[in-house]
Amino acid sequence: MAGARLTRFEMQIMETLWARGEASIREMQEAFHEKKRPGYTTVQKMIYRMEAKQVVRRVRKVGNFHIFTATVSRDAAQRRLVDDLLAMFGGESRPVVAHLIGAGKLTLEDVEYAEKALKSLKNGGKP
Repeated sequence: MAGARLTRFEMQIMETLWARGEASIREMQEAFHEKKRPGYTTVQKMIYRMEAKQVVRRVRKVGNFHIFTATVSRDAAQRRLVDDLLAMFGGESRPVVAHLIGAGKLTLEDVEYAEKALKSLKNGGKP
């Protein structure tokens, strides 16, 4: 994924692959909510673009359709999104944290998790 950015639509497709492990284009299309379900060819075109970005790959062919799997983990994709978000704020996390607090989306458990992760990093470990 070395620099590939995923759009919201691509992330929705990836969620299906992360949940199922692998899926056909039809299965990915049907995973969308019925009222907002894109057409088959729309999903197909997006999958082929994602394949060119090397975030998905074909694993096998069954009959006349291909089965795809994600080549990027959910964690790696989420890290990229967060990095991109922070870049919009000049790398500063405070405006993001302030918004999360103001919106009531930062819980005490989140703060405790962050404290543990920071302590672990300080001690030379991973978060």
